[in-house]
Amino acid sequence: MARLNRSTPLKEAPLVRPGEVGAGVLHFGLGAFHRAHQAVYIEDAIARGGGDWGIVGVAPSSRDVLAALSAQDMLYSVLTVDGPDASARVVGAFHSVLHAGSESDAVLDRIADPAVKVVTFTVTEKAYVPGSAVLDLLVRGLRRRQTPLALVSCDNLNGNGELLRRLVGEALQDPDIMALLSFPGTMVDRIVPASTPETLATVESLIGARDEAAIAAEPFREWVVQDDFPGGRPALELAGVTLTTDTAPYELRKLRALNGVHSALAYLGVLAGARTIDAALALPGYRAAMEAFIERDIAPTLRLPAIPYGQQVLARFANSALRYRTLQVAGDGSQKLPQRLLGTVADRRAAGEVPVYGALVLAAWIRFVGGRADDGTELPLNDPLAARLRGATPQQLLELLRPGLADDAPLRAEVERWLRELERHGAAATLAAL
Repeated sequence: MARLNRSTPLKEAPLVRPGEVGAGVLHFGLGAFHRAHQAVYIEDAIARGGGDWGIVGVAPSSRDVLAALSAQDMLYSVLTVDGPDASARVVGAFHSVLHAGSESDAVLDRIADPAVKVVTFTVTEKAYVPGSAVLDLLVRGLRRRQTPLALVSCDNLNGNGELLRRLVGEALQDPDIMALLSFPGTMVDRIVPASTPETLATVESLIGARDEAAIAAEPFREWVVQDDFPGGRPALELAGVTLTTDTAPYELRKLRALNGVHSALAYLGVLAGARTIDAALALPGYRAAMEAFIERDIAPTLRLPAIPYGQQVLARFANSALRYRTLQVAGDGSQKLPQRLLGTVADRRAAGEVPVYGALVLAAWIRFVGGRADDGTELPLNDPLAARLRGATPQQLLELLRPGLADDAPLRAEVERWLRELERHGAAATLAAL
């Protein structure tokens, strides 16, 4: 089969052909999420609203994706998987790609280029610290900047725009350049599992060409963006992006009703022997428990409607093609649960209520930390605090999650009640009986 490139006959052509649209967006991070999310939105925006908004992709470290895209004239495929169903589209949003380490001068030139009006980022949490290589390169380029520019974090961080603003401001120490810049907050969402040989084979059969850069994704995607682009932007609204003045309510809803429920299914699922999130959700009583968790504990703490959103989340989690491993989601609980769960717990306690299902999730995490599934199978503990977690009492574990949490007597009593149920009956029987 011929390799995908601009001369390869395809069953369906991309909406944008690389080389025919000028570069207007610079993006740091060539990982699968950006290529399945923002790049798809931007291609749709160009196709429907026009403009020179082609993406110059910057690989901060690895050359693998850069090399694959270069060999394919910047084309790649997104395979949308939904249970047994699959469809593919070829994306042509990329104008060119650069390697940050060996082509730093070219990256600096692009940051300063007035034709580039938007810089986006998917570089994970580790880059959002003073002195990181990405931040250093960005600041060096901004010192040459003379025209307005939007710097758009698309990483899963609370208040990502304000965080980036603070880091850039502290590093630049130049109010004149800062006056040219905006830092729109965003909320991004799409499940993008790792590509497999099966992914590549399915794409090949669907597009009629071999694609070494193909990625898979669920059908759902969402992008909420604070509309603050001083130099202009693609017609994102024509591509289905939600433009708003405040992304915080959307971030909170996702954090609690998606990420929180994801963790709940992971701990309750792994205790019952379910290897994947969709398998956990299919166990008797599990979907009903998650619906009750959303309706009774999570929804009252949010400004945006949570119950229809939560139903949509559960439908997404049921997608058997995603194969999200429960153990993977259960990792780093000491870091994830304070963000995903404890805000819900705190808000319900402030309202005078005991979050029954929130307490169940805490009890399941405590059982998970104990290191054994309900059938006795040993469970690995992938957590930066693993040495402190193993062997700790339930009260100590609550304190490790948040100081003072164990002092809340009604909450502690509810967690202890669920612990007794889980220890006596196991997770599967406990939820089946609800």
